Amino acid sequence: MCYDVLSESGSCLGRRDETRIKLRKVVRQLIFVFDVGNTNIVLGVYKGDELLHHWRIETNRNRSEDEYGMVIKSLFEHSGLSFADIEGIIISSVVPPIMFSLERMCEKYFGLKPLIVGPGIKTGLDIKYENPREVGADRIVNAVAAIHEYGSPLIIVDFGTATTYCYVNEQKQYMGGAIAPGVGISTEALYSRAAKLPRIEIVRPEGVIGKNTVAAMQAGIVYGYVGMVEGIVKRMISISQKTPTVIATGGLSSLIAEESKIIDIVDPFLTLKGLRLIYRRNMDNKQEI
Repeated sequence: MCYDVLSESGSCLGRRDETRIKLRKVVRQLIFVFDVGNTNIVLGVYKGDELLHHWRIETNRNRSEDEYGMVIKSLFEHSGLSFADIEGIIISSVVPPIMFSLERMCEKYFGLKPLIVGPGIKTGLDIKYENPREVGADRIVNAVAAIHEYGSPLIIVDFGTATTYCYVNEQKQYMGGAIAPGVGISTEALYSRAAKLPRIEIVRPEGVIGKNTVAAMQAGIVYGYVGMVEGIVKRMISISQKTPTVIATGGLSSLIAEESKIIDIVDPFLTLKGLRLIYRRNMDNKQEI
């Protein structure tokens, strides 16, 4: 299978102080983006439209703002960055309980109030859901990025804790989609509910006929999900007047795409791209999708 992978207080300042402020403004040109999922938080630092650094950390609802601050400080130092380099922060989250700690962390360590993807934020996306407030922030962000990068119509498959399918029509309208249990959830359910089945690593199976328990489970999980993805995507394609581009993103997107002919493009950084676009739209109102 072939696919594309892709002084602010207003007081008087001396000359030295003015120089320091100018230097700070020059340095503060990076955007810090957060994609907060149920299992992982994906972090990225952008300079313009270039993704300079990206990391993946565990989503932990029990971490305080100081603990998150220290984790990020360590990642920054390892990459030669400092908190002072960051011009602005944007967060997309599907985990409401974690937001208080993250917002406090941004204000305490970066001195910045983050932009939160949610009601009232400018996305430029025409959402045709019955209740637009029900659409997950990650799905909105993915759609913004996909339209900007690949045009329309589109089907976006995001392999996260849940596997989500989003359909964008020829008019760039977000029409809705489907939500299914993620690969990880299904694997854990099999392990926890079947006494004799072990916990397995999700990797590409040698074939559809497993010669031992682990291989049989891997074949069932991977090929089962390939079948589900192809089935749902084909049904969406059948109601589209023009053949949509099928974009896959998320942790296991490459694995599933290797076994499927229906995925056109794997874009592992789709959500981070969308966050950057939405940040710019809200900061300078110049970005169009």
